[in-house]
Amino acid sequence: MENAKNELELIKKYEEKGYTESYRVAENKLIANNAKTKYTPKDVKIVAEHRFEGMSNPDDMPILYVIETKDTKGTLVASYGATADLETAEFFKEIPDENISTDENIFM
Repeated sequence: MENAKNELELIKKYEEKGYTESYRVAENKLIANNAKTKYTPKDVKIVAEHRFEGMSNPDDMPILYVIETKDTKGTLVASYGATADLETAEFFKEIPDENISTDENIFM
């Protein structure tokens, strides 16, 4: 399968596989935007991640996390590098290593 051109293209592919929730991080919790459920780093499993570098702006460097929790599946787009949101970056650093895999990476 060829690589997606951008994160939006990839999100659509994951939505077709059932990853329909979107998330945000606030107060050291992952929040499901539709379900309004909050999760700690231990509650979160990253099943794939994809990094992109902006073609027109090298500072635009998003990372797409594909996430599963006990009751939701979805994605979160976060910046990395110089423009990273520190709260989001810290949350993802706290996810236990055993909760990180490439099980659902659509390019593998």
